[in-house]
Amino acid sequence: MGQVSGHVVAAAFAVFNPAVVVPAVERGWALTDAATICAVRTEGAVAQLTRVLGPSPDGLSEVTELLSRACEGLRLEGKPLYAGLASLGLPCEPMADMWRLADCLREYRGDAHTAAWTSAGFDPVEMGLLTELYWGLPTRTYIRTRGWVGEDLDSAMERLEAHGYMADGCLTETGRAAREEVEVATDRQCDTIVRALGDDLDPLITLLGRWGDAIRNSGGYPAAGPHDLARAGT
Repeated sequence: MGQVSGHVVAAAFAVFNPAVVVPAVERGWALTDAATICAVRTEGAVAQLTRVLGPSPDGLSEVTELLSRACEGLRLEGKPLYAGLASLGLPCEPMADMWRLADCLREYRGDAHTAAWTSAGFDPVEMGLLTELYWGLPTRTYIRTRGWVGEDLDSAMERLEAHGYMADGCLTETGRAAREEVEVATDRQCDTIVRALGDDLDPLITLLGRWGDAIRNSGGYPAAGPHDLARAGT
């Protein structure tokens, strides 16, 4: 998105506490600039992928072609993070091109998700608390990675209980239905991606799934994400 203010960054990333984001961005801009961060981020991601998968893993050209097809026709309105990435174009290097296209799709989905939960009337703390329980995590755990503290969580839980979404620290049927509807609304905005891929969606997921396993097994990404923690009963 360029050299924007911390307030713009907080608005785009949405789920993070602006009280943490704004000063962090201001400090960051005192040390470097957006173009440098963007270049180093891409360089680091490509180096990591190459370290784990090799410079030309089987299926790279196929994955890149399918990701490119999936991105065709995606609109910019209401999708600030996707728009920022898409404006960069492709680096014109095989692994980097694949990474950029995958990054674009990830942020498109993220922007769609933000639109879904904000239009449903939730604030970021409420959404985080609902999501923990929806995933099967203990409440007040994962949300702390977003910079929210006890007072924020207390007031959000009171609001969720008052609206019938939570009771005794658990999701109610109303709360689960409301959280599920956010996922449905997010998926609806991504239908164009699914339609563009058609019958090639499953092969793409299979290829990327193998790469994902390799990356996690090599220590390139935490082996336990939120869903894994929930399955393990952590």
